[in-house]
Amino acid sequence: MPSVSAHVAVTLAAHIDHVFGVMGNGNAYFLDALERETVADYTAVRHEAGAVVAADAHFRACGRIAAATATYGAGFTNTLTALAEAVQAHIPLILVVGDEPTSGPRPWDVDQIAMASAVGARTYTVGRADAAATTIIAIEHALAYRVPTVLAIPYDVARLDAGAVPTAPAPVLPPPLQPSAFAAAEIATLARTLAHAERPFLLAGRGAWLADAGDALGALAERTGAVTASTALGRGVFPDARYDLGVTGGFGADGAMALVRDADVAVVFGASLNQFTMRFGDLFAPGTRVVQVDIAPAATHPHVGGFVRGDAAVVASALVAALDALAATPSGWRDTIDRAALIAREAGDDLAADGRLDPRAVARRVGELLPADRVVVSDGGHFIGWANMYWPVASPDRMLMVGTAFQAIGQGFPSVAGAALAQPEATIVLTTGDGGGLMALADLETAVRVAGGRGLAVVWNDGAYGAEINLYGVKGLATTPMLIPDVSFAGLAEAVGAEGVVVRELDDLDRLAAWARRPAAARPFLLLDCRISPEVIAPYQQEIIRVNS
Repeated sequence: MPSVSAHVAVTLAAHIDHVFGVMGNGNAYFLDALERETVADYTAVRHEAGAVVAADAHFRACGRIAAATATYGAGFTNTLTALAEAVQAHIPLILVVGDEPTSGPRPWDVDQIAMASAVGARTYTVGRADAAATTIIAIEHALAYRVPTVLAIPYDVARLDAGAVPTAPAPVLPPPLQPSAFAAAEIATLARTLAHAERPFLLAGRGAWLADAGDALGALAERTGAVTASTALGRGVFPDARYDLGVTGGFGADGAMALVRDADVAVVFGASLNQFTMRFGDLFAPGTRVVQVDIAPAATHPHVGGFVRGDAAVVASALVAALDALAATPSGWRDTIDRAALIAREAGDDLAADGRLDPRAVARRVGELLPADRVVVSDGGHFIGWANMYWPVASPDRMLMVGTAFQAIGQGFPSVAGAALAQPEATIVLTTGDGGGLMALADLETAVRVAGGRGLAVVWNDGAYGAEINLYGVKGLATTPMLIPDVSFAGLAEAVGAEGVVVRELDDLDRLAAWARRPAAARPFLLLDCRISPEVIAPYQQEIIRVNS
């Protein structure tokens, strides 16, 4: 007879794409059932945190939920940083874990429900009679609230006979949030404001992408003659790039950010307006009328002067209809801008003053050589500015910044696996630092194994924890704890079957050019160990230094 674990595995497999995990005592029966009784794909990772990171990246890359799995105790506690990141970033996933037996905790057990709750994740515990139903409830919870959800299987329940697996109903999800009567009145008022705006500006975030609002926002931009831009997680939402300024905040070009301050009306769709997007309060001028459209209960930044609660696509479409009813004409502002000049970036010198590579020059050259079908996955650290500034991507599901919501590092290598399986035709490009790269080293092998010739890692190797050097070294704090002895990531990559290249001058990047010309099936995973200068500070980091000084 099928076990409780089989009920979980079969039900889960009907509604997810993939499972990532590390096997242990607490999930052995679940993984056995997954392999024997379902068609779900399972990928082994080498650290439990990597399982959650891979499931997280999978959703960001394709919008379909995945699962992670770990054993109880130490296996579960290893997932907590990655679980906290997924909570903070509003990423739905299921974490299947073993748990203490129903008779009570053993000496090696910990209160897993309390720990999950402490980072913001809810736990559902299965029983012998309700395993399939509880699994569906966990999936519904994850998708409806956009959060990771823990599904716990008590150790003494995991292998109990539970009868035939029932046909569980599909998860029921809420429809797009429709504007209330009060919100509808605000939409009418906003339409009149936009109809009379001389310099309208539209900003979209990841929420707009999740709402599939691109076409509606494109129509709204056309009707108003607005200049557009996106947050770091919303890039590419607007379909017409001719009038788009790229990413706002510290990753934005100086000319583009100066133009944003000229806007008289700014409407923000599906963006939380965090401190980085808002340039620590300097994104908009004091005279700009800022209106936020979001599913959050209230405005999320004090500079917001008007708020409309509703789905981004629904509200944008309603605004287009209202503008058409008003017979409004476009402002014409977008036709006056020189986009190419506004979004121009500093090229940087080949070498910095200390003789090591200028990361701007490396980023620019790598960006020129990368395949157009790329999905960029980013670890956290000072280096995040370079990929964000110099490597444009086609849509929000092609720039994944796993770790930035919780300000964690060490999420990079397992992100490659999740993204590679979510977008099986794309080239997966990891950008990571030496600090985060070493922290995630357990899953370098996972990245190489899963992505193969579709995978490329760029390691920004400056011999330091760069963000700490820039923030605290300048304040006179001891820098010795912030330094990292010279590490050959190229050698580490070769040890697990990749091709490693030490990049000390720009000509060394010719290896990337040759790699990109070959078909994916005929090339190895490539790691570029870029020896960059720690003296070149990214613009977004300079903003942080200014605010913290």
